[in-house]
Amino acid sequence: MMQPIIEAMAEHDVEAIAKLRLAAFFEGTDRTIREDMAGLHHLLGGDGFEAAFVARLAGSPVGSCLFVRNEIGPAHDVTPWLAGLVVNPAYRGKGVGSALLRAVEAHAKMAGATRLYLYTWEARRFYETLGWTAAETFEQDGGSMLLMSRRL
Repeated sequence: MMQPIIEAMAEHDVEAIAKLRLAAFFEGTDRTIREDMAGLHHLLGGDGFEAAFVARLAGSPVGSCLFVRNEIGPAHDVTPWLAGLVVNPAYRGKGVGSALLRAVEAHAKMAGATRLYLYTWEARRFYETLGWTAAETFEQDGGSMLLMSRRL
């Protein structure tokens, strides 16, 4: 397996990444591909702080991760966030997610952040193996969530 190339998301990546995100995060909700694409487009212009990254294998986008000031509907008043880490199911377990995670951590550190936060439940072990620690378990939208953080 070749190493993924991690770079800033480009306009031509937005639709493919939005489709991946809808399948991973918004199944069964009323979120549309247009809404997700609009959110990603907002990050493309960027202010130099927030950023969207894409992982490519053989030129094709296979994953994405975001660095944002505010998480969608946050239950905690903390910032900044690693959000929306998603990898095409065919490429999971091959280092794509950890490469994306490290790229966001490096960007956050360069942007002056000293700590980064994320929400997860299913991927807790993945993040723990990469140095993240559980801060708090809470209920949101009828399900259990975990706030995690990492000092940069």
